[in-house]
Amino acid sequence: MCNKLTPDRSAGNVVRVTIESPAGPPTARLAPSERTHHGDTVTDEYAWLMNKEDPATIAHLEAENAWTEAATAHLADLRERLFQEIKDRTKETDLSVPSHKGGYWYYTRTEEGKQYGIQCRVPVRPGETTPPMDDDRPGEEVLLDGNVLAEGKEFFALGTFDVSPDGNWLAYSTDFDGDERFTLRVKDLRTGEVLADEIPDTFYGSAWSADGSALFYITVDEAWRPDRVHRHMIGESHRDDLVVYHERDERFWVGVELTRSEKFIVIDAQSKITSEVRVIPANTPSAEPTLIAERQQGVEYQIEHHGHRFLILHNRDAEDFALAYTSVDAPGEWVELVAHQSGTRLESVDAFARHIVITLRKDGLTGLRVMCDGSTDSYDMTFPEPLYNVGLSGNPEYDTASVRITYTSLVVPDSVYDVDLVTRVMTLRKRKPVLGGYDPADYEQFRDWATASDGTRIPISIVARKGMVRDGSAPAVIYGYGSYEHSIDPYFSIARLSLLDRGVVFAIAHIRGGGEMGRRWYEDGKLLTKKNTFTDFVACAEALARNRWTAADRLVARGGSAGGLLMGAVANLAPEAFAGIVAEVPFVDPLTSILDPSLPLTVTEWEEWGNPLESAEVYAYMKSYSPYENVTKLPYSKILAVTSLNDTRVLYHEPAKWVARLRAVVPDGQFLLKTEMGAGHAGPSGRYDSWKEEAFVLAWILDTVGAAGA
Repeated sequence: MCNKLTPDRSAGNVVRVTIESPAGPPTARLAPSERTHHGDTVTDEYAWLMNKEDPATIAHLEAENAWTEAATAHLADLRERLFQEIKDRTKETDLSVPSHKGGYWYYTRTEEGKQYGIQCRVPVRPGETTPPMDDDRPGEEVLLDGNVLAEGKEFFALGTFDVSPDGNWLAYSTDFDGDERFTLRVKDLRTGEVLADEIPDTFYGSAWSADGSALFYITVDEAWRPDRVHRHMIGESHRDDLVVYHERDERFWVGVELTRSEKFIVIDAQSKITSEVRVIPANTPSAEPTLIAERQQGVEYQIEHHGHRFLILHNRDAEDFALAYTSVDAPGEWVELVAHQSGTRLESVDAFARHIVITLRKDGLTGLRVMCDGSTDSYDMTFPEPLYNVGLSGNPEYDTASVRITYTSLVVPDSVYDVDLVTRVMTLRKRKPVLGGYDPADYEQFRDWATASDGTRIPISIVARKGMVRDGSAPAVIYGYGSYEHSIDPYFSIARLSLLDRGVVFAIAHIRGGGEMGRRWYEDGKLLTKKNTFTDFVACAEALARNRWTAADRLVARGGSAGGLLMGAVANLAPEAFAGIVAEVPFVDPLTSILDPSLPLTVTEWEEWGNPLESAEVYAYMKSYSPYENVTKLPYSKILAVTSLNDTRVLYHEPAKWVARLRAVVPDGQFLLKTEMGAGHAGPSGRYDSWKEEAFVLAWILDTVGAAGA
């Protein structure tokens, strides 16, 4: 996700807007505001939209919503059908595969008609070794019911959900606005009592001491940067909580967690390209943190406790990362365990009592490598499909000879397996049910390639209904992200079936800036090479048309957050390549945000985008691709921008300003803005509300490609 956040503040020169009838789109009045950097003066006529507290701003957003609803009113029946299709294919009363921890099985269940999951546990019965998947779960204890917590609220999200090692306490945090400011609470699971103390303005992440007497948690600074780790003693006032660690460098975020072995509390500080880790013995929560290795600019590392050693996954002289270890008793020298191998990106390491499991990426696919303790012998798990996504899932137990993994592809629903690490036998515990007679054999997935302007081959993952004729007549959707080394791997979607069954082809462009092809893939799509992300995506779109998967006038591009920046950039770069563009919570005004270090998260972003304040070269480069800066009179395709009023990562005003400028410059264009007035970066929180939002977008896509009647 794009990590941009903008404050609620007045931009000055605020004026009222003219709210017209839904018979025509709203018009944003001009209020020119100027800024000058590196001798370049820029006029921002819509800066007043940054003031969320001004009634004119809310009125403008509501007018945009009214116009969008009027402009899509003819799709109301289709939206309802699509929502019903998603609902009918989903098993509404369902159960996750329980995970074993201590003397309990922990799981989440859902109930038909209810928006949110219910967190539960049941005692492990004598001799029980497999998770209880039927309705016979005697002794079920409801730990948290999201539906009860969310009662009367427009939005609800959990931040932390953390049971103490002894199973007696639950730390959990809630957000009722979508702004990711959480209130932390502690529940006594023996009595059901929620302690009186409430800790406001906390961040994701927590860690218990070994005996459950102390809880470590994180708070943020004024820029919404997680910068402090606190220690709370159960039963005491949080006002007395000690700050265990304070990170003063504004480039760094802090995190805290308990190792799987439950021996150490880990405090990590990370910028985009540098890491530093400290540990506290979990049985001595009052101890001072011990530094594992001092930060070194450009060196990233993470640790896992494994017996007498800390495993260290790092990129010191190892672009695609290597694995080493150091002594628990005296952290110092790093001893190589797995050497660097160019082209095989080691992404994470998980330690178990007798095994190590490495999550890796090679040739654009995820993988899992198993190493036996005390041996350098290893094996890679194998899977039959040409395209898939695999990873570890949960695995709270340290002393185990099996691990749980998740597996999915563009045609295979999310599947949970338990894998015996010795015999290598995989046991399917559950495959996400798809109601209505879904058969994976009715669909096909493919790997295609595009060639970028510099000759780089860009992989594309494609799925279509079996038997689709490649003659260029099929409508298609192409999805992309391409930032923060975040990979968009093949994944299954129930909602997507509503497109595929109407003859729509779905493609994922694995463009540079993401991590699909290793660290170099990421490096070649950031900072002063960021434009590769955009030109790669256009090359993928053109390849889909050239290879007869679709045609430009039947192709819709879709992306969100930093992928929304991608959408805005390609709208300017190649409007002729797309019939429509869906930009969700789009980061379309990056230069304005990155120029202001007083705005939340800006300083942390300089290592991703560059610092346009200090560098005229960076300033000019960012301005050359910023969607908002480059709106001009072009034959733009149809654009649907979706945002949320309480988003704290990409604030609502970026797409609001963008759409206002698009409409002013190209008055005959078809531009829509839809703002969720009570949600955050991820959109509506309840599952039914999320399905309705997705149905709205899918209906617009089908209408844009001429398949609304299919």
